[in-house]
Amino acid sequence: QVELVESGGGSVKTGGSLSLSCVVSTNIDVNDCVGWFRQVPGKEREGLAAIGKRGYASYNIERLKGRFTIDQDNAKNTVFLNVISLKPEDTGMYYCALRRRSCGLDYDVPREFTYWGHGTQVTVSS
Repeated sequence: QVELVESGGGSVKTGGSLSLSCVVSTNIDVNDCVGWFRQVPGKEREGLAAIGKRGYASYNIERLKGRFTIDQDNAKNTVFLNVISLKPEDTGMYYCALRRRSCGLDYDVPREFTYWGHGTQVTVSS
């Protein structure tokens, strides 16, 4: 069983930044894909970015607009989501997820991921 634990969320002011972490309980395999997702109350969970072990990253440009960066530390089985210039509309629960196949065109589709963390809350106030 694979477990994922997110951390790094919190309450920040507009324009602030956060670095979210996702620790995976097992070694991230070369064929794995780890993604970050966000869910706002009343809305569907949406994919933000994903990364494979070799470091190739995919971004939902329309949603992220250049303010989010995904990164990883393979030695620590950890994937990061760094966010700058936060806005109130970025408020939500942020989840990481893993699947045992490479990131592809469906990297931002929640149902394509098998293992999920419990999320970390991000609240941005004006």
